Amino acid sequence: MNIGGQAVIEGVMMNSPHYYAIALRLKDGEIIVKKETKSKWAEKLFFSKFPLLRGVFVLLDTLVIGIKSLTYSADIFSRESVEKDGNQRAEKLKANPWMLAGTMIFSLVVGLFLFFVLPLGITEYLRREVLTFESPFLFNLVDGAIRISIFLLYILVISFLKDIQKLFQYHGAEHKAAYAYEAGNELKIENVRKHAILHPRCGTSFLLVVMVLAVFVFSLFKPTTILEKFLMRLALLPFIAGIAYEIIKLLTRFRTRTLVKFLIAPNLWLQRLTTREPSDGQIEVALVALKGVLEAEKKGDRLLFYTENGELR
Repeated sequence: MNIGGQAVIEGVMMNSPHYYAIALRLKDGEIIVKKETKSKWAEKLFFSKFPLLRGVFVLLDTLVIGIKSLTYSADIFSRESVEKDGNQRAEKLKANPWMLAGTMIFSLVVGLFLFFVLPLGITEYLRREVLTFESPFLFNLVDGAIRISIFLLYILVISFLKDIQKLFQYHGAEHKAAYAYEAGNELKIENVRKHAILHPRCGTSFLLVVMVLAVFVFSLFKPTTILEKFLMRLALLPFIAGIAYEIIKLLTRFRTRTLVKFLIAPNLWLQRLTTREPSDGQIEVALVALKGVLEAEKKGDRLLFYTENGELR
């Protein structure tokens, strides 16, 4: 099975083809886990499995689950008092749907401004007032360079925050746990610890591929006004995301080849900004989340792997 995940506040979310589980370590040291069935809305659409299109649906599903997971973890740690029983606590601290919608809208607006409006405005100013060029490819090259620079600067700035550093540690724990599962290791802390914190299927790598691809795809079109350029970028973003998904999927499949290692090297370098070596306690949380989705798949009669002594791994 393809196993992915995401770091959340004081925890890790892991997802499998049909379920996702969020494991959080509370202030008293207890680990709680919440399991949910993934929505099957995309499976009802016959074209959702087509190459180039399937990446768009995977992206949408990942975004929704990711925001739900972050909102849930924020809910847990925003409450000053919680029930002693873990099951009651998990039930009572469900994410507010209005908060979830507000978070999604706010994140979308900020993302559009930082990575679309701002780079486009700066590039348009440089084109008119400083560099005075007309080439569409050069325009999109400068626009892409500014977008990537803003992205890197954003990550670099937030990496100095103490809470973000801990989030990056959980990000590393999530990668290590995924590696251990893919390698067929028994899911124990000592087995997970030996794996790398950089993973080719990371969402950070996906974003970098999208930004690089955008330079070439945007250059195929020649909108005249800045508004037309902005709307064109929005319209083409799902298509670019679909291409990026297929590229990441293909590169991951052949990641042991020398040429592929060379091609994915920038993706792994970028992850050095968003991952840190986790503690054993953080690895333990990632394993709880991973075992949570594996157990859910087992109950759903999905394909799983077992150790030689019959234990789930």
